This record gives sequence, structure tokens and C-alpha cells, in this order.
Amino acid sequence: MACACSQEGCQEKTSQVVKGVHAKLRKKFREADGDFKKIWAEHCHDEAGLGEYAYAMQHLAVDHWSTKHQDDRIKWCYRTCMDYFKYGGMDKALAKDRRRQHHDFTNGITEQKSLSQVEQSNKYNTISLPVTGQLRLLDVGSCFNPFLEYKEFLSVGIDLSPAVETVYRCDFLNLQIQEPLQVAPDTVETYMRTLKNPVERLPKESFHVVVFSLLLSYFPSPYQRWICCQKAHELLQLNGLLLIVTPDSSHQNKHAKMVTSWKEGIEALGFKRCTYVKDTHLHYMAFRKVKLKQPRYTLDVGPDNLYIPQDFSEESDESVFCDSFNASKFDNDDVSDTFNELPGGDEEEWFLI
Repeated sequence: MACACSQEGCQEKTSQVVKGVHAKLRKKFREADGDFKKIWAEHCHDEAGLGEYAYAMQHLAVDHWSTKHQDDRIKWCYRTCMDYFKYGGMDKALAKDRRRQHHDFTNGITEQKSLSQVEQSNKYNTISLPVTGQLRLLDVGSCFNPFLEYKEFLSVGIDLSPAVETVYRCDFLNLQIQEPLQVAPDTVETYMRTLKNPVERLPKESFHVVVFSLLLSYFPSPYQRWICCQKAHELLQLNGLLLIVTPDSSHQNKHAKMVTSWKEGIEALGFKRCTYVKDTHLHYMAFRKVKLKQPRYTLDVGPDNLYIPQDFSEESDESVFCDSFNASKFDNDDVSDTFNELPGGDEEEWFLI
């Protein structure tokens, strides 16, 4: 359906639809004293509102965010996957694991394990090198499944209210996780290509990549964001990637504590952050799955780690990207400095600009 208003007017109108849905969810969540299950159930039954939101998100992404450049969110996810799986990033990460394991062993912290025990514990749930064939990618909150454009991915797009037929309808918060398929990769691919709509369950440890692009800030509760990350961990094979893109138009360091809190919370689930970039409107984060089973979280680290500024104040800025996301020179210099292997540094040493 063509839009009769100006480009700026359309962008403002659709941006307000998106922001309005987020604000409404948060308002209802506060009024319901934190009963996120009730609020989410009501939200999932609002078909008219969900349809308007889906149209607005697709319109923004296709007609505005990509007017001058390819959508940088998608390009970043693609580059990160290629660098990790195809161009040596995973190999460097595993080598760093071995060095860390050897260091811990020589200092009496852990028992020595063989390479086969660490990296080849089960051929069905562990990604090993070389990675061949298409990367199985689950795009959660996909809207219009942009990863279909890349031949390197077998992309499964799911959304609460899909904007196109190539995306499956799915409530990810209530998705059932089945036991692993434990079959040959081509059989897993066949399974993914023949999913039934709506998707209500998926097999454990069946994806190379899970993408949360502009997803986590959609939810009014930190606990819902935590559930999403738990499910991502279950769905990924060992050594797989969780890619998170979340909005923030503030300057580089304003929400540094939040970013650190997210890192600590997500790593407590059995991940290790390997890439972080702050762009003009976005935080980009890549985590790799380093533990097959999720550790029990402590009182110090848990769902509350995954907070956003809007959890505390509706006055906090919520960006819906009014211009293209070109990284500043400061951002690029910061990335170059951050992802070299430094003494005591926690980040992995790979990143493709």
C-alpha cells in the first residue's frame, strides 16, 4: 500500500506507532504490578495492534533505514558470522580457550581435559571446524526475514506477527524446546525447510546462529529478556553465536553500566561475549555459547541484569533511528583498540570491520 505523505512524515508516523506499542506495554506492565504473563497474553491477542506494528516496522526498515545504505544491522550480523565461522574467528576463540584451560590447569584451578573432550563432546550438539554447508540461522522478531538474501544462511524467521509469508508466526517466549534431533546436518536442514506454520516448538541445539535484532527492548520486563536468552542458549549448538542488536541513541559511555550488566547477565547463562560495538543508534553484541548446559544463576547475577533505561523512566530516549547508522571515527577507533588481544582483556581477538 503506497503512502501519500512525505518521507519524513511517514517515518515520523511509523516511528510513533513503534514507540507507542513499547510504551503501552511498559505502562500495562507497571499497572499490573509486574504480571508480565497476563500483559503478554493480552498483547498476543491484539491482532489489529500487532498487524499495525508489523507494518510499521517493515515500512521503517525497508523504506527509511535502508534508503541510502544497506541495513547496517543485517550487514553487521552477516560480517560477524562470516568472520567467526569462515574466516578464522572461531578457530582463534577455541585456541584462546585452550590457552586459558592450560593456564588454569597449571595453576591447579581445573582438571586437564583433552581437546576431543572439550570440542568434540557430541558431534550433534557441537559446531566443529571446518564449518561446511549453510549456517542455520534463527532470526527472532524477524518481521520480513532479511537474511534470506544471503546464500550462506538457511534462515528461519519467526515473529509474533509476521509482515511477509516467508516468516513463521511464533511466540518465542512460549516456544517449546524439544530434545535434540541428533541426525546428520542435511536432515536437520530438511527439518528446518519443512516447518509448519505457526511454529510452536523447535529442537534443542539445532542452530549455528540466533539473532535478536531490536527484540529485547520490545519486552517490558527484564525477566522476559532473560527467558529469550535462555531459549537462545538451548537452541544453539556449542560454539554457536547469539547476535544482539539493541537501540540506544545516547553517546558512547552514557549507558556503559547497562552494557556491562547485560554482558554479566548473558555470560552467566553459558555464553562469552566476543564482540561489542556502539554505533550512532545501536549497541551490537556477539556472544558465543561456551557451555552446553546453563549454569544456575546466583543472587548477584540474574534477570535484573537485562534492564533498559525505559524500565525506570518513560522519559528515557527510545531511538527508532531517524538516519542511517554510519559509525563515527571514534566508534571505529574504539573497536580497533578494543578487540586486539590485550593482557587481561575479556574480549576475543577477532572482529571484521
